[in-house]
Amino acid sequence: MSPGRFAPIRPMRAGVLFLQGAAPEHIQSLNSAFQAMGIDGTASPVRKKKELEGLDCLIIPGGESTTISKLMRRFDLIDDVLSMAADGIPIMGTCAGCVLLSKEGDEQVSRTGTELLGLMDMQVDRNAYGRQKESFEVGLHVDGLSQPFPAVFIRAPLIKKVWGHCRPLAHHGKDIVMARQDNLLALSFHPELSNDTRIHQILISMTL
Repeated sequence: MSPGRFAPIRPMRAGVLFLQGAAPEHIQSLNSAFQAMGIDGTASPVRKKKELEGLDCLIIPGGESTTISKLMRRFDLIDDVLSMAADGIPIMGTCAGCVLLSKEGDEQVSRTGTELLGLMDMQVDRNAYGRQKESFEVGLHVDGLSQPFPAVFIRAPLIKKVWGHCRPLAHHGKDIVMARQDNLLALSFHPELSNDTRIHQILISMTL
């Protein structure tokens, strides 16, 4: 069944928080995903409250989670993002974004005063996979994808546990590295750093 069959009448609008981190790569991946799905849609950066209006989905990218959380508070974006989540708008958090979506962090999250959005029933261990020099790529089996996804891990967090309505979608060994809760997706890795748009397509399909 082709996702394009259910394409909306108006062009879709996807947003990427453009405060710090790997935002441009997400915009490119989203636009490529729209094209691959045959959907009339565009992705754009989000820096201000008004740029959240009318979005069909949103990505909170990787970067430095404490910095992103402080900038979200400074630019008065947090309440609007929480409202979007409550309204059922799909939101994906990658790496640092995964940390911010969680309800529980680790000692480092507490020590740095990182303000979590508290949207997903999961606990994260920030930088569980080490520093940048310990980055790696691995093929992951993701629920709903027929072939492994080339996942890039850079100073990646670990989803230590999930509960409630949150369920794992991918593991690296025994570790949870991707989870979904209703309209929310959390990834330990960076899907935008591969040439594979299938995970961005999953996010877009959640709007249809």
